[in-house]
Amino acid sequence: MITGELKSKIDRIWDTMWSGGISNPLSVIEQLTYLLFIKELDELHTRKERKAARLSRPIDEPVFAGDQDGLRWSRFKELAPEQMFEAVRDRVFPFIKSLGHTGDSAEGSTYSHHMQDALFMMPTARVLANVVDQLDAIDMADRDTKGDLYEYMLGKIASAGQNGQFRTPRHIIKLMVDMTAPTPDDVICDPACGTGGFLVAASEYLVEHHGDQIYKTDEARRRFNEGTFHGYDFDNTMLRIGSMNMRLHGIENPDIRYRDSLAQMDLTVAGNDAERYSLVLANPPFAGSLDYESTAKDLQQVVKTKKTELLFLALFLRLLQTGGRAAVIVPDGVVFGSSKAHKTLRRILVEEQNLEAIVSMPSGVFKPYASVSTAILIFTKTNSGGTDDVWFYDMQADGYSLDDKRTPQPDNSDLADILARWRNRKAERKRARTAPSFLVSKAEIVSNDYDLTINRYKEVEYEAVKIDPPKIILERLAALEVEIAKGRTELEVLLR
Repeated sequence: MITGELKSKIDRIWDTMWSGGISNPLSVIEQLTYLLFIKELDELHTRKERKAARLSRPIDEPVFAGDQDGLRWSRFKELAPEQMFEAVRDRVFPFIKSLGHTGDSAEGSTYSHHMQDALFMMPTARVLANVVDQLDAIDMADRDTKGDLYEYMLGKIASAGQNGQFRTPRHIIKLMVDMTAPTPDDVICDPACGTGGFLVAASEYLVEHHGDQIYKTDEARRRFNEGTFHGYDFDNTMLRIGSMNMRLHGIENPDIRYRDSLAQMDLTVAGNDAERYSLVLANPPFAGSLDYESTAKDLQQVVKTKKTELLFLALFLRLLQTGGRAAVIVPDGVVFGSSKAHKTLRRILVEEQNLEAIVSMPSGVFKPYASVSTAILIFTKTNSGGTDDVWFYDMQADGYSLDDKRTPQPDNSDLADILARWRNRKAERKRARTAPSFLVSKAEIVSNDYDLTINRYKEVEYEAVKIDPPKIILERLAALEVEIAKGRTELEVLLR
């Protein structure tokens, strides 16, 4: 989380833009994102330059051509305010809008599609110069700093209006990606992608663990850049931010597109997405209800409800291929809700699919933006059952304090233990129900009406407290009364 000096710097930048005339919080973050994107493009080009110099060879896929040197952040930041404003408005901004156009393709990438409507809204040269100077003073070499900066700014959006976007903490995303272990054969989807955090983390996992394979041939590379990552959102600003985020992480043309994932769509379009993906990673919005008329009819056939969290689970089952798997965040109500819709979905996961794991998370994980208790559900779509045992883990700490400050506490985290136990689930059969993790049989879950609350199955170990017999306690009380009376008598003598 952003704290202290860095938080103050971001607040000052925000105030600069606000006082300069950009009053919409979403517009503020959009303009800041463009500037951060421009800054990171320069940093990316600089890293390529240094690598080329070390290897004594030309720059591999340079960001800026030889005649575009003046478009780099490190160059225009030295200009006078008026010159800087003209350079960014007339040359740099059109440059980043055109990045997605490659070769002779008139269609371009999804990035270029989303950037078509991007507007440079910095009101004056003074405001731009001030913001550039302040951003330049922030060291964002650490990848987590960039993510925390986004989280803090998105938090301002959530607190300022009805938008409600907030970033899933990077360490929670990484845990979910590590638990699902994506492979180069996966086709990955986040139907509520926002800024693209899950897709970015999945791409980083693939590069780290399967780098040789995904870059082995031109075909493999093209598949990684164009066919692996898919994300939907119905906020155009988030789509632009997500596209820039993916591009900065080396994904040239991800499929990030506008779509209301729960809305009734043309059957042809819906059919194209049905059973298309092998891995779903998501933290969908779950703070609202929809009306029946606007909701996709095939989702209502799975579960008749207005609850978005239940409709998204039905959507995941539609999107996944047979054998596809999902790791998704749901509110606790999904695991214990007593309505017919809640029970129906839990029965489907247990009886018709393979429900593998439920990681119960403490309520402070999403503070200060939301305080709802949540859980991670991991399941595989089989359409033929397969649930034998469900693995439960009771997460108590995630490496941060669980209050609004979310102070880092690296020595107080269950994440490494969660991953270690998940990867060695055979050993979990011997775990007692008093341990943080354990397996529960399908039969027991069915007998509890498909209740998936961890406290339903967890056993609490009580320590026997040894209490002295009443006679001895009374003797102690009598001795204390004698001592008190003696002290009072001595005090009265002193006061005479």
